[in-house]
Amino acid sequence: MFELSAANLTSLVTLTAMETVLGIDNIIFIAILVARLPAESQNKIRNIGISLALLIRIILLFSISWIMTLKEPLFALMGHTFSGRDLILLGGGLFLLGKATFEIHHKVEGDPQIHLHEAEHMDKKHKASPGMMLAQILVLDIVFSLDSVITAVGMANQISIMVVAMLISMVIMLVSAGKISSFVERHPTIKILALSFLLLIGVMLVAEGMGAHISKGYIYFAMAFSLTVELLNMRYRKKNVPAPTGTL
Repeated sequence: MFELSAANLTSLVTLTAMETVLGIDNIIFIAILVARLPAESQNKIRNIGISLALLIRIILLFSISWIMTLKEPLFALMGHTFSGRDLILLGGGLFLLGKATFEIHHKVEGDPQIHLHEAEHMDKKHKASPGMMLAQILVLDIVFSLDSVITAVGMANQISIMVVAMLISMVIMLVSAGKISSFVERHPTIKILALSFLLLIGVMLVAEGMGAHISKGYIYFAMAFSLTVELLNMRYRKKNVPAPTGTL
Protein backbone atom coordinates (compact mmCIF):
# COMPACT_ATOMS: atom_id res chain seq x y z
CA MET A 1 0.00 0.00 0.00
CA PHE A 2 1.25 3.53 -0.71
CA GLU A 3 2.43 5.89 2.01
CA LEU A 4 -0.11 8.56 2.99
CA SER A 5 2.13 11.50 2.20
CA ALA A 6 0.95 14.84 0.84
CA ALA A 7 2.56 14.14 -2.54
CA ASN A 8 0.90 10.71 -2.83
CA LEU A 9 -2.51 12.05 -1.79
CA THR A 10 -2.20 14.83 -4.37
CA SER A 11 -1.32 12.27 -7.04
CA LEU A 12 -4.26 10.08 -5.95
CA VAL A 13 -6.82 12.91 -6.10
CA THR A 14 -5.49 14.24 -9.43
CA LEU A 15 -5.35 10.79 -11.02
CA THR A 16 -8.82 9.86 -9.73
CA ALA A 17 -10.27 13.02 -11.26
CA MET A 18 -8.47 12.34 -14.54
CA GLU A 19 -9.59 8.70 -14.67
CA THR A 20 -13.18 9.75 -13.96
CA VAL A 21 -13.08 12.27 -16.82
CA LEU A 22 -11.52 9.68 -19.15
CA GLY A 23 -14.29 7.26 -18.14
CA ILE A 24 -17.03 9.57 -19.40
CA ASP A 25 -16.61 8.42 -23.00
CA ASN A 26 -16.77 4.82 -21.79
CA ILE A 27 -20.04 5.49 -19.94
CA ILE A 28 -21.56 7.26 -22.96
CA PHE A 29 -20.66 4.38 -25.27
CA ILE A 30 -22.00 1.74 -22.89
CA ALA A 31 -25.18 3.77 -22.23
CA ILE A 32 -25.97 3.98 -25.94
CA LEU A 33 -25.21 0.31 -26.55
CA VAL A 34 -27.26 -1.11 -23.68
CA ALA A 35 -30.26 0.96 -24.78
CA ARG A 36 -30.61 -1.56 -27.63
CA LEU A 37 -31.05 -4.40 -25.12
CA PRO A 38 -34.25 -5.51 -23.38
CA ALA A 39 -34.94 -3.37 -20.32
CA GLU A 40 -34.38 -6.26 -17.89
CA SER A 41 -30.82 -6.83 -19.18
CA GLN A 42 -29.60 -3.24 -19.36
CA ASN A 43 -28.42 -2.70 -15.78
CA LYS A 44 -26.67 -6.07 -15.67
CA ILE A 45 -24.80 -5.62 -18.97
CA ARG A 46 -23.90 -2.01 -18.12
CA ASN A 47 -22.39 -3.03 -14.76
CA ILE A 48 -20.55 -5.96 -16.34
CA GLY A 49 -19.14 -3.64 -19.02
CA ILE A 50 -17.84 -1.13 -16.46
CA SER A 51 -16.43 -3.93 -14.28
CA LEU A 52 -14.64 -5.38 -17.31
CA ALA A 53 -13.13 -1.94 -17.96
CA LEU A 54 -11.72 -1.89 -14.41
CA LEU A 55 -10.38 -5.45 -14.72
CA ILE A 56 -8.67 -4.67 -18.04
CA ARG A 57 -7.11 -1.50 -16.61
CA ILE A 58 -5.67 -3.35 -13.60
CA ILE A 59 -4.33 -6.18 -15.80
CA LEU A 60 -2.67 -3.63 -18.09
CA LEU A 61 -1.18 -1.80 -15.10
CA PHE A 62 0.53 -4.95 -13.91
CA SER A 63 1.72 -5.58 -17.48
CA ILE A 64 3.34 -2.17 -17.73
CA SER A 65 6.56 -3.53 -19.23
CA TRP A 66 4.49 -5.05 -22.07
CA ILE A 67 2.60 -1.76 -22.47
CA MET A 68 5.89 0.03 -23.03
CA THR A 69 6.83 -2.41 -25.82
CA LEU A 70 3.65 -1.39 -27.67
CA LYS A 71 5.31 1.94 -28.39
CA GLU A 72 8.11 0.29 -30.37
CA PRO A 73 7.77 0.59 -34.18
CA LEU A 74 6.50 -2.52 -35.96
CA PHE A 75 6.53 -1.41 -39.60
CA ALA A 76 6.61 1.69 -41.77
CA LEU A 77 4.00 2.71 -44.34
CA MET A 78 4.16 5.79 -46.56
CA GLY A 79 6.89 7.31 -44.44
CA HIS A 80 5.12 6.74 -41.13
CA THR A 81 6.06 4.07 -38.59
CA PHE A 82 3.28 2.20 -36.78
CA SER A 83 3.56 0.66 -33.31
CA GLY A 84 1.26 -1.82 -31.59
CA ARG A 85 -0.33 1.05 -29.67
CA ASP A 86 -0.96 2.94 -32.93
CA LEU A 87 -2.72 -0.08 -34.44
CA ILE A 88 -4.92 -0.55 -31.35
CA LEU A 89 -5.90 3.14 -31.31
CA LEU A 90 -6.45 3.16 -35.07
CA GLY A 91 -8.65 0.05 -34.98
CA GLY A 92 -10.61 1.30 -31.98
CA GLY A 93 -11.10 4.73 -33.55
CA LEU A 94 -12.38 3.25 -36.82
CA PHE A 95 -14.72 0.94 -34.90
CA LEU A 96 -16.03 3.88 -32.89
CA LEU A 97 -16.53 6.00 -36.01
CA GLY A 98 -18.44 3.19 -37.71
CA LYS A 99 -20.56 2.37 -34.66
CA ALA A 100 -21.43 6.00 -33.90
CA THR A 101 -22.30 6.67 -37.55
CA PHE A 102 -24.56 3.60 -37.64
CA GLU A 103 -26.31 4.64 -34.42
CA ILE A 104 -26.85 8.22 -35.64
CA HIS A 105 -28.29 6.88 -38.90
CA HIS A 106 -30.52 4.51 -36.95
CA LYS A 107 -31.82 7.34 -34.75
CA VAL A 108 -32.21 10.03 -37.41
CA GLU A 109 -33.46 8.08 -40.45
CA GLY A 110 -36.93 6.61 -40.35
CA ASP A 111 -40.11 6.28 -42.32
CA PRO A 112 -42.78 8.59 -40.84
CA GLN A 113 -45.45 6.46 -42.51
CA ILE A 114 -44.62 3.41 -40.39
CA HIS A 115 -47.44 2.66 -37.96
CA LEU A 116 -46.76 2.40 -34.27
CA HIS A 117 -47.18 -1.37 -34.03
CA GLU A 118 -44.88 -1.86 -37.05
CA ALA A 119 -42.25 0.42 -35.49
CA GLU A 120 -42.39 -1.57 -32.26
CA HIS A 121 -42.03 -4.81 -34.22
CA MET A 122 -39.00 -3.45 -36.10
CA ASP A 123 -37.48 -2.21 -32.85
CA LYS A 124 -37.77 -5.68 -31.36
CA LYS A 125 -36.10 -7.17 -34.44
CA HIS A 126 -33.17 -4.77 -33.99
CA LYS A 127 -32.66 -5.67 -30.34
CA ALA A 128 -29.16 -7.07 -30.05
CA SER A 129 -28.13 -9.99 -27.89
CA PRO A 130 -26.34 -9.33 -24.56
CA GLY A 131 -23.36 -11.36 -25.80
CA MET A 132 -22.95 -9.17 -28.88
CA MET A 133 -23.19 -6.01 -26.77
CA LEU A 134 -20.59 -7.30 -24.31
CA ALA A 135 -18.24 -8.12 -27.19
CA GLN A 136 -18.53 -4.56 -28.53
CA ILE A 137 -18.12 -3.08 -25.06
CA LEU A 138 -15.03 -5.25 -24.51
CA VAL A 139 -13.39 -3.97 -27.72
CA LEU A 140 -13.78 -0.34 -26.67
CA ASP A 141 -12.88 -1.12 -23.05
CA ILE A 142 -9.50 -2.35 -24.29
CA VAL A 143 -8.92 0.80 -26.36
CA PHE A 144 -10.04 3.21 -23.63
CA SER A 145 -8.16 1.25 -20.97
CA LEU A 146 -4.90 1.43 -22.92
CA ASP A 147 -5.23 5.20 -23.13
CA SER A 148 -6.21 5.41 -19.46
CA VAL A 149 -3.28 3.31 -18.25
CA ILE A 150 -0.72 5.25 -20.31
CA THR A 151 -2.13 8.47 -18.80
CA ALA A 152 -1.95 6.98 -15.29
CA VAL A 153 1.67 5.91 -15.74
CA GLY A 154 2.57 9.44 -16.78
CA MET A 155 0.89 10.97 -13.69
CA ALA A 156 1.91 8.63 -10.85
CA ASN A 157 4.97 6.62 -9.89
CA GLN A 158 3.41 3.89 -7.77
CA ILE A 159 1.15 1.17 -9.12
CA SER A 160 -0.76 1.10 -5.81
CA ILE A 161 -1.79 4.74 -6.32
CA MET A 162 -2.93 3.96 -9.88
CA VAL A 163 -4.99 0.95 -8.76
CA VAL A 164 -6.70 2.86 -5.92
CA ALA A 165 -7.45 5.80 -8.24
CA MET A 166 -8.97 3.46 -10.84
CA LEU A 167 -11.04 1.67 -8.18
CA ILE A 168 -12.44 4.98 -6.92
CA SER A 169 -13.18 6.25 -10.45
CA MET A 170 -14.91 2.97 -11.35
CA VAL A 171 -17.11 3.17 -8.23
CA ILE A 172 -18.10 6.69 -9.33
CA MET A 173 -18.84 5.33 -12.81
CA LEU A 174 -20.95 2.46 -11.45
CA VAL A 175 -22.97 4.83 -9.26
CA SER A 176 -23.53 7.43 -11.98
CA ALA A 177 -23.85 5.19 -15.07
CA GLY A 178 -27.53 4.39 -14.50
CA LYS A 179 -28.53 8.04 -14.13
CA ILE A 180 -26.45 9.07 -17.14
CA SER A 181 -27.95 6.25 -19.23
CA SER A 182 -31.54 7.13 -18.32
CA PHE A 183 -30.91 10.85 -18.91
CA VAL A 184 -29.39 10.17 -22.35
CA GLU A 185 -32.25 7.82 -23.23
CA ARG A 186 -34.97 10.29 -22.16
CA HIS A 187 -33.63 13.15 -24.27
CA PRO A 188 -33.18 12.44 -28.01
CA THR A 189 -31.11 15.59 -28.60
CA ILE A 190 -28.69 14.60 -25.82
CA LYS A 191 -28.42 11.13 -27.37
CA ILE A 192 -27.46 12.59 -30.77
CA LEU A 193 -25.00 14.91 -29.02
CA ALA A 194 -23.51 11.93 -27.15
CA LEU A 195 -23.12 10.03 -30.43
CA SER A 196 -21.43 13.11 -31.90
CA PHE A 197 -19.03 13.05 -28.95
CA LEU A 198 -18.20 9.45 -29.82
CA LEU A 199 -17.50 10.50 -33.41
CA LEU A 200 -15.17 13.19 -32.08
CA ILE A 201 -13.38 10.69 -29.84
CA GLY A 202 -13.13 8.26 -32.78
CA VAL A 203 -11.49 10.95 -34.91
CA MET A 204 -9.05 11.65 -32.06
CA LEU A 205 -8.15 7.97 -31.73
CA VAL A 206 -7.59 7.63 -35.48
CA ALA A 207 -5.42 10.77 -35.47
CA GLU A 208 -3.41 9.41 -32.52
CA GLY A 209 -2.99 6.11 -34.32
CA MET A 210 -1.69 7.97 -37.39
CA GLY A 211 0.88 9.81 -35.28
CA ALA A 212 -0.86 13.19 -34.91
CA HIS A 213 -1.25 14.31 -31.30
CA ILE A 214 -4.47 16.09 -30.34
CA SER A 215 -4.67 17.50 -26.83
CA LYS A 216 -7.54 15.89 -24.94
CA GLY A 217 -8.16 19.24 -23.27
CA TYR A 218 -9.54 20.60 -26.54
CA ILE A 219 -11.76 17.54 -26.99
CA TYR A 220 -13.23 17.67 -23.51
CA PHE A 221 -13.68 21.45 -23.65
CA ALA A 222 -15.64 21.08 -26.90
CA MET A 223 -17.77 18.35 -25.31
CA ALA A 224 -18.42 20.39 -22.15
CA PHE A 225 -19.27 23.53 -24.17
CA SER A 226 -21.67 21.66 -26.48
CA LEU A 227 -23.35 19.94 -23.54
CA THR A 228 -23.77 23.25 -21.69
CA VAL A 229 -25.38 24.88 -24.74
CA GLU A 230 -27.76 21.93 -25.19
CA LEU A 231 -28.74 21.95 -21.50
CA LEU A 232 -29.51 25.67 -21.80
CA ASN A 233 -31.60 24.93 -24.91
CA MET A 234 -33.50 22.21 -23.04
CA ARG A 235 -34.20 24.60 -20.15
CA TYR A 236 -35.32 27.30 -22.59
CA ARG A 237 -37.67 24.94 -24.45
CA LYS A 238 -39.14 23.66 -21.19
CA LYS A 239 -39.67 27.19 -19.88
CA ASN A 240 -41.31 28.40 -23.09
CA VAL A 241 -43.64 25.48 -23.77
CA PRO A 242 -47.10 27.04 -24.21
CA ALA A 243 -49.59 26.00 -21.58
CA PRO A 244 -52.42 23.80 -22.88
CA THR A 245 -55.60 25.73 -23.46
CA GLY A 246 -59.00 24.33 -22.64
CA THR A 247 -61.81 24.05 -25.14
CA LEU A 248 -65.19 25.65 -24.64
